[in-house]
Amino acid sequence: MKRILLIVGGGIAAYKAAELIRLLKGRGHTVRCVLTDAGQHFVTPMTLAALSEDKVYTTLWDLKDEAEMGHIQLSRQADLIVVAPATADLMARMVAGLANDLATTLLLATDTPVLVAPAMNVRMWSHAATVRNVAQLRADGVTVMQPDEGAMACGEYGPGRLPEPSAILAAIEAMLAPAQNKRLAGLHILVTAGPTHEPIDPVRYIANRSSGKQGFAIAAALARLGARVTLVAGPVTLPTPPAVDRIDVETAREMADAVDRALPADAAVMVAAVADWHVEPASQKIKKGDATRTLALAENPDILATLARSPYRPRLLIGFAAETERVLEHATAKRIRKAADWIVANDVSGDVMGSATNTVHVVTAAGVESWERLPKDDVAARLADRIADALERTP
Repeated sequence: MKRILLIVGGGIAAYKAAELIRLLKGRGHTVRCVLTDAGQHFVTPMTLAALSEDKVYTTLWDLKDEAEMGHIQLSRQADLIVVAPATADLMARMVAGLANDLATTLLLATDTPVLVAPAMNVRMWSHAATVRNVAQLRADGVTVMQPDEGAMACGEYGPGRLPEPSAILAAIEAMLAPAQNKRLAGLHILVTAGPTHEPIDPVRYIANRSSGKQGFAIAAALARLGARVTLVAGPVTLPTPPAVDRIDVETAREMADAVDRALPADAAVMVAAVADWHVEPASQKIKKGDATRTLALAENPDILATLARSPYRPRLLIGFAAETERVLEHATAKRIRKAADWIVANDVSGDVMGSATNTVHVVTAAGVESWERLPKDDVAARLADRIADALERTP
C-alpha cells in the first residue's frame, strides 16, 4: 500500500480525478487530495473527500493546518505526488518555481517523485511555451505523461486530452515499482513502432498492416524496467505507454529524422515496419479513370543500416524482420547485411499483424533462440529482460 498525494487542477477533465481515486483505492493505495481554486469550479471538495475517505486540502491559509506546517507535511508524507489534471498554467508555475498557492508551494517543498498528467486545448499543448515547459519539467526529473488525442470539450480534435484514469494508474504503479526491478534506470532506449504512410496523393498512401502493438508493448516493458524510452511511432491509434516519451511521424523520412534527433541512446529497438519505397505525391486526387498514371517508386532511407553506421550507434542495436517464407534464413542474412546485433524475426503470413500474440525468433551472432507463441506483452517483457542482461554485460 502506497500513499498518493493527488493535486487536482482546473479544467473540465477534473471530473476524471474521481475515477482515478476510485481506481487507486481499489488497488489498496491511500489517497489524499489537494484541490486548487480553479479545480473547485469543476469538482467539489466533498466529492473528493467522500471518495478518498480523507480530508481535502484547498488553501495555504488554513490556520490550523499551517500552524503545523501543513504544506511541508503534505509534500513529504506521500510516496508519490500526482498532478491530474495538470493545466498549462499549473505546469508553467511549476517550471518557474512559483509558490503562490497550496499546490505550487508543496510541489516546490517536496523531494518526493512527481507524476504530471496534462490536460488542455490542442493548441495550448502544441504552443512553444508549453513544449519548453514540458521539456524543462522532464529535465528537472518530473515524469510528464503524454496526453491522449481525441475530441475535446471545446470542439477541437488533437492531443491534449487527459490520459484515461486507467493509464494514469498504470503510470503511477510503474513509478512505484520496487527499485530492484529498475534494471535499466539511467539508460536511454530508442524504440520505433507501427507502419509508415507514404502519400500518393492527398487521400491515398502506400502502407502496410502493422498495428504497432508489439513495438508499443516493448516500449512499455522497457519503461517498467526504469529506462528512459523514446518511442517514435508511425500512424497508429494506440495510447502512449506510461512514462514513455512519444514522437509521432507519418513517413519513413520523418521517422529517420526523428530517430537521428533522438540520439544518443544506449540501445535501439527498431520494431517499425517501415515502407521500403515512396513516391512523389500528386498535388490533387488521382482520378480513377486516369489509366495512364504510373507510380515511380524511390527507395526510402534504411533506418536500421544508417543507425548501424552512425557515430552515435547504440551499443545494442536490434532490428525486426517480418517474413512470409524462409524466416530464419532471411533474418540471419538481414542481421549481417544491416550490421545489427540482434534481429527479432517472425512469420507474418498468418494473423500476426494486428493480433494479440506473436511467435518470434531472436537471431544473434551466437545463434537462434526460438520462443513459443506468446501474448505480445509477454514477448515484450522477455525481450526487455534480455536487453537488460545484454546491457549489463556491455557497460
